[in-house]
Amino acid sequence: MSQGYARTTIAQLARHAGVAVDTVYATIGPKPAVLRLMLETALSGTDEVVPADDRDYVAAVRAATTARGKITAYVSGLVPLQARLAPVFQTVRDAGASDPDAAASWQEIAGRRAMNMRRFAADLRSTGELRTDLTDDEVADIVWSMNGPEYWALLVGERRWTHARFADHLIDTWTRLLLRETHGG
Repeated sequence: MSQGYARTTIAQLARHAGVAVDTVYATIGPKPAVLRLMLETALSGTDEVVPADDRDYVAAVRAATTARGKITAYVSGLVPLQARLAPVFQTVRDAGASDPDAAASWQEIAGRRAMNMRRFAADLRSTGELRTDLTDDEVADIVWSMNGPEYWALLVGERRWTHARFADHLIDTWTRLLLRETHGG
C-alpha cells in the first residue's frame, strides 16, 4: 500500500503476494480486512495475530517489580514495535477518512490502545511509585500520546533520532514525569 490506501487495489495486493484475487478475498476478505490484518500482524511482529497479553514485552512489564523497570520493559517492547507499526497505524487512520470500515477499525484499535494504556498505568500504580497528583487516566493519556505513531514519526522519522535515543528519551521522560521523586534524585 505504498501508493496509499485509496489507490491500492486488491488485484495489486494479490499480484504482489503472488496469489489470485479470489484467494485474497477467500482467506482475508476485502481491502479493509487486509489493512486490519496488516495492523494486527505489525502489532504482533509475526505472521499471526497475537493478543496483547501474550506478547513477550507485556509479560516483562508485569514481571518487573519497580516502576522504572516496568517503564523500561514497556519501552524495550515499544521501540521495535513502532518501527514496523507506525506506518501501518498512520495508513489505517488516514484510510478512515474515506472508508467507513477502516474508520471503524481505527476507532476499535484506538479504544483498545487506550484501554491497554490504562492497564499499564495501573501496573505502574501498583508499585507505589507513581506521583499521587496524577490519576491513572492522566498517566494513561501521557503514555498514550507519547507512544503514538505520530510522536515516533516526528522524532525518528523527521528528526532522525535513533531507536536507542527515542527509547532513552521515553524512559527518562516518563520516569521524571510520572514517578515520585526519590531520595538521591
